[in-house]
Amino acid sequence: MSDILKMYIDGKWVLSSIGLTRNIINPADGSVIATVTEGTVDDVRCAVAAAKRAFYEDGWMETAPIERARLMFALADELEKNADDFARTETLDNGKSLRETTFDVSDAVACFRYYAGLATKPHGQTYDVADPMQTMVVREPIGVCGQIIPWNYPLLMSAWKLAPALAAGNTTIFKPAEITPLTAIKLFELIEKVGYPKGVANLVLGSGATVGNEIAENMDIDKVAFTGGTKTGRSIMRAAAGNIKNISLELGGKSPNIVFADADFETAIDYALFGIFINQGEVCSAGSRLLIEESISEKFLCELARRAAKIKIGNGLDDGVEMGPLISEAHMNKVLAFIESGISDGATLLCGGHRLTSGDFGSGYFVEPTIFTDTTPDMSIVKDEIFGPVLVVQKFKTEAEAIKLANDTPYGLAAGVFTKDGAKGLRVIKKLRAGITWVNAYNPTYNEAPWGGYKQSGIGRELGTFGFEEYTEVKQININLDPVPTGWFEK
Repeated sequence: MSDILKMYIDGKWVLSSIGLTRNIINPADGSVIATVTEGTVDDVRCAVAAAKRAFYEDGWMETAPIERARLMFALADELEKNADDFARTETLDNGKSLRETTFDVSDAVACFRYYAGLATKPHGQTYDVADPMQTMVVREPIGVCGQIIPWNYPLLMSAWKLAPALAAGNTTIFKPAEITPLTAIKLFELIEKVGYPKGVANLVLGSGATVGNEIAENMDIDKVAFTGGTKTGRSIMRAAAGNIKNISLELGGKSPNIVFADADFETAIDYALFGIFINQGEVCSAGSRLLIEESISEKFLCELARRAAKIKIGNGLDDGVEMGPLISEAHMNKVLAFIESGISDGATLLCGGHRLTSGDFGSGYFVEPTIFTDTTPDMSIVKDEIFGPVLVVQKFKTEAEAIKLANDTPYGLAAGVFTKDGAKGLRVIKKLRAGITWVNAYNPTYNEAPWGGYKQSGIGRELGTFGFEEYTEVKQININLDPVPTGWFEK
């Protein structure tokens, strides 16, 4: 039993209430790398009770911002000290290259430090209203927050959720993806080490159907924050209606990356690759639809395919690897099914399209970088989020056509535009219905700037001051500076 990794509830490391466990698989070779306890509805309820007590009775809601900042700075320092261990664990658990996980750890450290600093900054407004009243607005923590993250950025998504919630003075019930919990467990070991009071931050492991659903439905949870698929997001919205929870949802995408003929050729090629093949394409904001101006399409696609074929694929721990395995066998099969549907629907497979099975690839979940041309808007590979290393190409002749194609999606998370014409770049970006956009770049993310989408890509924003405010309630306070009777009613 001592080898089973545990949950962290009310300041204690505990096993599942009914003894369930789950094996964690290395997607590079299919081996079992850990066994973790598997939480239940009762475990969630215990965590909620602890979080509620810590917030209302133990005084966390009244903790001075400087103390919340101190704890978070200490957490960031400890994470930085253990960066190599976290990066290696993330690669084993998720599959992405060590190059990427090293960056993710650094970014997570920066996220905690950003919100530690923000905790002590002014949050509120005052108003000069009619005498004798003085009116002000303050921001207060929401209370008990349930947080659910996906498997594609396990550590970084942990920071994105925990940092603003704890900095604002909330308590949390945190659920990592059931198949990638290892860095979250290590992070909670640091949370315990730096001295967060018991019950403030709780880690519950388990499936979305059990643990996630209870977090969404539980009447004592005041807010639920979820990152993941749009279908699950709808389920959370319905479940959260019970007590009309505050919700924030960062959901799927099918994001356009528009390349005009006047773009810098090498830069556009580089970012087209980076936009879809980074993190094996398992990125909600991936530039999975390449919209290319017809006059340069032949030259551009020839070079794009040549470069895609050169991407070094392998175990994320190996030197020089640029793209690792997909997260699981089930997800790999889903991506391969999309590829088969693209072929059967009549799209042209420009490159890739196969699972890699020879040599060291045989026991892992590796899929080649894949590019489709000759697509039509009604194809599943064009409409649906694949969440893998699959790029679909759409051609356009005019700026208006590019904008129409780009917006022809129920999603609205991200978009990119490549052009040397600054006016055109801004003009097109302003017409795209997406929440995160780039001109002559694709994918850079900043803790200081808001992250979230339009349409079915979600509700609310993460990161920046917007992300902090998502974890606060706005309270209006009116003070009578001359407390005398109004005289409204006769004596």
